[in-house]
Amino acid sequence: MPYSTTTKSAFTKYESVQETYSHGAFPLPDGTTRFSLWAPDADKVDVSLGDGRLYPLEYKKNGWYSTRVECVAGTAYRYIINGKARVPDPAARLQHGDAHGLSCVVDQAYPWQTNSWEGLPWHQTVLYELHVGLIGGFSKVERLLPSLARLGITAIELMPINEFPGTRNWGYDGVLPFAPEASYGTPDELKRLIDTAHSLGLMVFLDVVYNHFGPDGNYLGEYASGFFRHDIHTPWGAAIDFRKREVRDFFCENALMWIFDYRFDGLRLDAVHTISEKDFLVELADRVRSALPFNRHVHLILENEDNSASLLEEGFNAQWNDDGHNVLHYLLTGEDEGYYADFAKSPTVKLARCLGEGFIYQGEMSHTGRYRGEPSAHLSPTAFVLFLQNHDQVGNRALGERLPQIADPDALKAAVTLMLLSPMIPMLFMGEEWGEKHPFLYFTDHEDNLAKAVRDGRRAEFAHFTQFQDPSMRQQIPDPNAISTFLSSRIEFTGNSDTDEQEEGQLSERERWWSFYQQLLTLRRTHVTPFLPGARSTGTTIMGPRAIRAAWILGNGSQLGIYLNLSHSRVMASPPWDGEHPLFRHNVAESDYQQGILPPYSAVVIMRL
Repeated sequence: MPYSTTTKSAFTKYESVQETYSHGAFPLPDGTTRFSLWAPDADKVDVSLGDGRLYPLEYKKNGWYSTRVECVAGTAYRYIINGKARVPDPAARLQHGDAHGLSCVVDQAYPWQTNSWEGLPWHQTVLYELHVGLIGGFSKVERLLPSLARLGITAIELMPINEFPGTRNWGYDGVLPFAPEASYGTPDELKRLIDTAHSLGLMVFLDVVYNHFGPDGNYLGEYASGFFRHDIHTPWGAAIDFRKREVRDFFCENALMWIFDYRFDGLRLDAVHTISEKDFLVELADRVRSALPFNRHVHLILENEDNSASLLEEGFNAQWNDDGHNVLHYLLTGEDEGYYADFAKSPTVKLARCLGEGFIYQGEMSHTGRYRGEPSAHLSPTAFVLFLQNHDQVGNRALGERLPQIADPDALKAAVTLMLLSPMIPMLFMGEEWGEKHPFLYFTDHEDNLAKAVRDGRRAEFAHFTQFQDPSMRQQIPDPNAISTFLSSRIEFTGNSDTDEQEEGQLSERERWWSFYQQLLTLRRTHVTPFLPGARSTGTTIMGPRAIRAAWILGNGSQLGIYLNLSHSRVMASPPWDGEHPLFRHNVAESDYQQGILPPYSAVVIMRL
């Protein structure tokens, strides 16, 4: 439902939160700007303004330097460390000329039009993950929003938008986490995107990276080596040292900035299993929630290979359920290399556990030789985000193939039925709704030696896969740094507002996919979403190899049953549906339905009141 403009605000704590920021540059009402930098390794810090003025920062205590200077929003600046190193502000709210260039003082004031927006309850969430750069920037994403609202999406999730080197990147190589990527647009354009989304009844989530900095443009080691702990290494280098208060504040303030200055409705925290101090995550969630007005819905999502169910009871709404994706991917494609090896054995049993209990790995040993996961059966189904495609699972393939390229279309639609009508929170990946077949590839914009290292490293990752054991085959893996890799990942977005008014036979393949997704999301919104609070699993039944029935009791007492057959064979429904009128069926003829038969690659959804 669209939201009207009003003077009533759901952001009553906004000003008090802003006053708690310690990192960064802040314009003040008296025409000055306060500059603050944590530089414990520096003996001297100056701020150099874009007009050539130079001001020393006063040493305070515990490594902090600060000063107030007569300058206003829009002023360009950088820090000079020990009279030599010229570095951007690590907490810059905007950059001029890329991650290596000048920082800019930003006034976060904006004429918001949707001040009555309070967000949506978590159980109403239907996520749509997208890459801002591939769509063309913040303003182009804004134009896409009405079509997504018509589809039935309730929340878009932006891949990381923090400033990174160059003009094209997934965003996980960011080095200035407070600054929106300049090539995507201005801070005001980002705010207008969010404002428009709220006016359409859409939430906006942001993927944030708090586990590492990118390899190019990170100057923290030159004056704040304490940001990192060198006794723990991650896939990206030394771990961030969350034992230090200043480091914790840096990232907590980043979360608060996105939620209060930009009014994001939620954050997805990337790869938190590489953060050694898990109590930092609990602190971050607590600081975000304690700063919110009572009537404001803000949601926190984890990506966590450790399957830490306990974190989902300590301030986090949900976790991306990679287990669910992985077993469904195997059932759809038969791929069993890499981490799919963990799901190729007894996949039907594993899918049953996922639908009944959330995580598949709840303490068992994985192919890595370590025990993974915690018991999760006690959690609500809405604590798990279920998806068939996302940036990782598509883009981390050597050739970036999407599921329509490698899976049977009827089997894929059966799995989509499960994803969109189960009580778990569904997530789509950009273009999925029309069966997009263009690849989504890994792309960067690095220079010289780093570009070569990324290209060679990327190809080496796949050397143990059967398809790429021949070195000549690995040369076919696209160079992440080539502009062609980025361009081939772009897809054409078109509105589909009138597809439901056309005859099925007149629709293109693209439109038929879109109509399929819209139909399922309409059913979800009407028959499932209102009754998700209090939903719980009542168990799963294995009907045969690759065939399963999962059941839940919803909050209003109704019973939801999803019958799924991803096998090549017909199976009998068990327990039988006894001719009940189905909420939805895919690839099941009326005659088969009356006999209680599930043909290959089919699904039936039953709702009993």
